[in-house]
Amino acid sequence: MREELMQIKDKALAGMAGADNMRALDDLRVSIFGKKGELTQILRGMGALSAEERPVMGQIANEVREELETALEARKNTLHKAEMAQAMASEHIDVTLPGRATSIGTKHPMTMIIEELCNIFMGMGYEIATGPDIETDYHNFQALNIPAHHPARDEQDTFYVEDGHVLRTQTSPVQIRKMEEGKLPIAIVAPGKVFRSDDIDATHSPVFHQMEGLVVDKGIHMGHLKGALTVFAQTLFGEDVKTRFRPHHFAFTEPSAEMDISCFGCGGDATRIKGCRLCKGEGWIELLGCGMVHPNVLRNCGIDPDEYSGFAFGMGLERIAMQRYNIDDMRLLFDNDIRFLKQF
Repeated sequence: MREELMQIKDKALAGMAGADNMRALDDLRVSIFGKKGELTQILRGMGALSAEERPVMGQIANEVREELETALEARKNTLHKAEMAQAMASEHIDVTLPGRATSIGTKHPMTMIIEELCNIFMGMGYEIATGPDIETDYHNFQALNIPAHHPARDEQDTFYVEDGHVLRTQTSPVQIRKMEEGKLPIAIVAPGKVFRSDDIDATHSPVFHQMEGLVVDKGIHMGHLKGALTVFAQTLFGEDVKTRFRPHHFAFTEPSAEMDISCFGCGGDATRIKGCRLCKGEGWIELLGCGMVHPNVLRNCGIDPDEYSGFAFGMGLERIAMQRYNIDDMRLLFDNDIRFLKQF
C-alpha cells in the first residue's frame, strides 16, 4: 500500500504541474479526491489492514493527502493569478473612448391606442373589464345569441381547442361574464386580443385587438348609444368629426348599426373627396359596429329585458391605429421592425 500511495502522489504532483487551466486542475482534483478517486479508494481499503499496519499506513496516507491538498491549492492560486493577468491584458477599458448611448424603447402604437381609448371611456364613467383568451363555447357563442348552426361558428373562421373551448373571436364574452355577475347598472369597456382564422395580409391577421363596450341600466335607448359614441369619436378624432349610423345585423344586438365617421383626410368635402385615398372617395370611414343588446342575451345572463335594456359596441383597434397614425399595412404593427417602431 505504501508503494501505491507514493505512486499516486508522484502522479498527482506531475499532473498538477502540467495542468495549464482551472478546468484541467479541477478534473485532476476529482480523479484524486472524488468519490471514485484513486486516493479515496486507497483510504477506503484501510479497513482490510491488520491492527499493526493500520496506524502506520494511516499516517502515511494522511501525509500524502495533506501534501497533495497543499500542492493543489498552490497550483490553483498560480493559475488564478495567470488567468486574471491575461484578462486584465485583454479586457482593459480605454476610458478615453466616447460613451455608448443606451437605446431607450418607447410605447408600441397599439399600447398607446389602447391606453388612449381607455382614458376616454373612463372619463365618461366606464370601467375597464378583462376576461380569458380561451373561452367556453357558451360564453363565446351561445350566450351571445349565436346558436350551433350560425355561420359565425364555422371552423374555417374560429380556432377550436379541446373540451368545447375556443380562442375567443371577440371580447364580447367579457360582457357576458360581467352581466352574469348580476351587479347592475353596468358601464364597461373590454379591450384585449382576439383570434380568428384569417390569412395574414395588409388588413387581416389571425391575432388582433378589439375593444367592446356595454351599458345596461333601466331606460337605456338608442339615443344614449348615439350620444356616447359621438362624444367618443369627437374626443378621439376632433370636434369637427361627424358621425352617421347605418342599419346592419349582429346576432347579439337588435337593432344593430355600423357607425361611420366623416373622413378626416378630406372632411367629406365634395371638391376633394374623389382624390382622397383614406376614404377612397366616399367621404366616410367605417369605425365600429353597435346596437341595442338583444333581449335574448339579457335573458341568458339572468337580466329581465322588460325591466332593463342596454347598448353595446365593438371596434377593431388596429383599424383605429392605422387611421390615427396613417399606416397602410397592418403587418407593420406586428413585424417588430425597430425602424418603424422608433417613429413612435
